[in-house]
This record gives sequence, C-alpha cells and structure tokens, in this order.
Amino acid sequence: MTDEQHAAEALDGRPNEQTDVIPEDEPMRRAGMDWFVLRVQSNKENSVRETLLRKVQIEGMTDSVGRILVPTEKTKTIKGGKQRITESKLYPGYVFVEMRLEPDGRIPQDVFFLIKETTGVGDFVGTAGRPTPMKEHEIEKMLRDSRKPEDEPIVKLSFEKGEAVTIKEGPFEGYEGTVDEVMPDKGQVRVLVTIFGRQAPIDLEEWQIGKTEGE
Repeated sequence: MTDEQHAAEALDGRPNEQTDVIPEDEPMRRAGMDWFVLRVQSNKENSVRETLLRKVQIEGMTDSVGRILVPTEKTKTIKGGKQRITESKLYPGYVFVEMRLEPDGRIPQDVFFLIKETTGVGDFVGTAGRPTPMKEHEIEKMLRDSRKPEDEPIVKLSFEKGEAVTIKEGPFEGYEGTVDEVMPDKGQVRVLVTIFGRQAPIDLEEWQIGKTEGE
C-alpha cells in the first residue's frame, strides 16, 4: 500500500472530537492554497506543529503557509465507577499543512527549508519536491472533525450486540454469555448469562469482560 493510500485510509469516516477547533465560517481552503499531508516522527506531531507555526510567524511566511493541524479525539473509559479521559491523535505520524505551491507544483524554496529543518519532520506525501494535494472528501472530513466543539468526550466500547464474551471479574467470573446491549453513555455492556438454567441480563463495565476465545 502506498503512502497516499495509507493517508487516505486514515481519513476514512470515524466520528471524532478534536481540539484544533476551526470556526464554521472558515473556508475549506484559503485563496491559492491547498492542504498537504506531512509525515513526522511519532509523538512529535504537536511539537512539529507548534514549531512550524512559530517559524511561519517569525519569518513572515503567512502568505505561503496557512493553517497547520494535528487532529485529536478525547475518549472516556470507566473502571470501578471512575472515569478516565484520554486524548489521542486521529492520524499518528501525520501533520496537515495548508500552503501555496509554485506554479510548477513545487514547494517554494524558503518554505521547503523552513519545514525540512524542523526536528521530527519527514517528507510530504507525494513525489519528491512535489507534494500531492489532499482530495476534496479528505479535506472535508478533516475540517468537519475540526469544527466539532469540545463536548462530552466519547466513550469507546469494543463489543457489539450478539458477540460471545466471558466475564473476567466480579461475582460471575468465568461465566460465558452474549452481549445483549451496549451502553456507551454508562461505559457498560449488558450480557445475557445462563444461571441455574435461566437466562439473566447482567450489566457489566467493559473491563470486566473479554471476547470468548475461538470467536
């Protein structure tokens, strides 16, 4: 799979929340600019973004480089009734840069050196010196996520209705059952378990169950 395919795959529709909030009235692209995908070292996405923004301001290159984004999402997990909120990057190893290219599709030389001399930066997705602009639907997806307000963090549950599970913790440890309902707002899963010959629903937190081996 090519780098372009990896980047496009990463942008496939996942509902997310993100901290780089873009106002609703912001255009998809600023005049004469396009969005490009910059590969960076893992865990250096934020430092690269902050460094580039600072350099662009200092060097007076705002006419050549526009917005720079590192989309993130906040997720909530619940264990023992206690909530824990974590923030993670939606596209690890990538930073999204809006910039203006030369008429021949090359990065302006001063912009090229400004970016390449930044610690943690790799290459743009595309051919050497001529990055590939993001496609329309990819830009729409990224900016749509970026416009979402920071509401309640989402709860991610990895189980689905009808899935076979085994209870790992609690008074029913060792019992096997079937997921009857997923309740992300509570961080819980309702499992149907057969007890004394009768099927009974039990509400459990996600960490208390695991997928049944062999499934």
